[in-house]
Amino acid sequence: MSIKITIRILPENFNDLNIKRSAAKQLSIPEQEISDISILKKSIDARQLPINYQLSILVHTNEPKGFYVKNPKKYVNVDKKKSVYIVGAGPAGLFAALKLIEKGCKPIIYERGKNVKNRRRDLALLTKNHIVNPESNYCFGEGGAGTYSDGKLYTRSKKRGSVQEVLDTFVEFGAEKNILYEAHPHIGTNKLPGIIEKITKKIIEYGGKVLFDSKLTDIVIQENNIKALVVNGMTIDVDNLILATGHSAREIYEMFYKKGWLIESKQFAVGLRIEHPQALIDKIQYRCESRGEFLPPSAYQLVAQIDGGKVHKKTRGVYSFCMCPGGIIAPCATNKEEVVTNGWSPSKRNNKFANSGIIVSVEEEDLSNYSKFGPLAGLKYQAAIEKRAWEYGGKTQVAPAQRMIDFIENRKSESLPDNSYMAGVKSVNLNEVLPESIAFYLRQGLKEFGKKKKGYLTNEAILVGVETRSSAPVRIPRDKESLEHLEINGLYPCAEGAGYAGGIVSAAIDGMRCAEKIAEKYNF
Repeated sequence: MSIKITIRILPENFNDLNIKRSAAKQLSIPEQEISDISILKKSIDARQLPINYQLSILVHTNEPKGFYVKNPKKYVNVDKKKSVYIVGAGPAGLFAALKLIEKGCKPIIYERGKNVKNRRRDLALLTKNHIVNPESNYCFGEGGAGTYSDGKLYTRSKKRGSVQEVLDTFVEFGAEKNILYEAHPHIGTNKLPGIIEKITKKIIEYGGKVLFDSKLTDIVIQENNIKALVVNGMTIDVDNLILATGHSAREIYEMFYKKGWLIESKQFAVGLRIEHPQALIDKIQYRCESRGEFLPPSAYQLVAQIDGGKVHKKTRGVYSFCMCPGGIIAPCATNKEEVVTNGWSPSKRNNKFANSGIIVSVEEEDLSNYSKFGPLAGLKYQAAIEKRAWEYGGKTQVAPAQRMIDFIENRKSESLPDNSYMAGVKSVNLNEVLPESIAFYLRQGLKEFGKKKKGYLTNEAILVGVETRSSAPVRIPRDKESLEHLEINGLYPCAEGAGYAGGIVSAAIDGMRCAEKIAEKYNF
């Protein structure tokens, strides 16, 4: 039989023997009656000292060892089967392809960027030499934006079965099993590329195709039906397409707008990336001078509702986003005349800094100067902020930066602290880089965070600009049931780029959903 219980255990005692011992004590049974234990969830309980791990576990008693182990999925070769076309080899595209093979369809993926190995060279050129390759960068290439920007598997998705399927699949392809139970699962930028390569290899092994350096430049529509793709100047006849291009493929939105195909504006947020010494965040979160060798680098999540006062009037949310303990701030531009930041962590999270996006929601009144662009207003607003950051940084990938309190007090920093942004930083007044309304809400939000977390508000922290790609400012609408575009039959807008996901797991889930709908349509 199996019994679900919750136990608390000191971090230094987190091992199989002590977990089994604690479970037996709580259940008042001999240890030898426990045949095995499955950890369902692990989180840190820092509400009181000493800090404990809180574990939700499934205790198996009197069962044969290994009876609950899941077997990997079995795939069949689909080389001669119905072809389904996918644009984008991020998590949505790759997981859609795996699901299509499972359903008996042949996935053909076109990816504008390079494979993970060749892509790594372009990232080095971006960081060291400030050379931006618009087709191969942190956003474009095998595995998508998540491959080299952290591998966080956090999600708010309510589809728990689908979430579990995504996590199980990552484990099948080489991820550590702890992602199955950690409260905030994370693979790490150093490990995720290898896992992505294995997924791609599996797709090809079972008859699918993954074509890199293959950029979609046009979609041919006749009588509201998809008829062809134009990739690298070549026309390819198709009757279906999963469009999974990610939130930075701005040419796709421009194409839809110019052709008069239905798209719509969507809520999004912009701001800055903040970085503290990791030791300071540990001290704040764990309420001790040192976290020691057993506790992991601490993360945080902050949110504040800020009254706009007489000038800005509205209340807006300011919140932390994509927090990276022991992480690095990375240059994530996709075109030459822009500076964009994001954060990532290696699997051990052992860098000496902790960074996070600090962003504020963009409202309709912010976009008044861009209203002539219709549903692309947010896109143009986003791009204008990125170009301004590029100009203030010196027209390279050097990022404009400022100490935290100096930003709040609206003065340029005389010096900048050590930081992880390897492309370099330049001291500027970020209040001049950001739109005035965004800067106002960020200043007030940071003050509120300082009240909530004693020690957070400090000039030891650096703000680096700009954080603008937290989500797409455009949605490509689709039918709720069929998942096809509202006006174009056979076109399946998918995941982050279409406005239906917000991270690796939710994008993968959406990719699988689109694949399942296509399989249903063709009776597979």
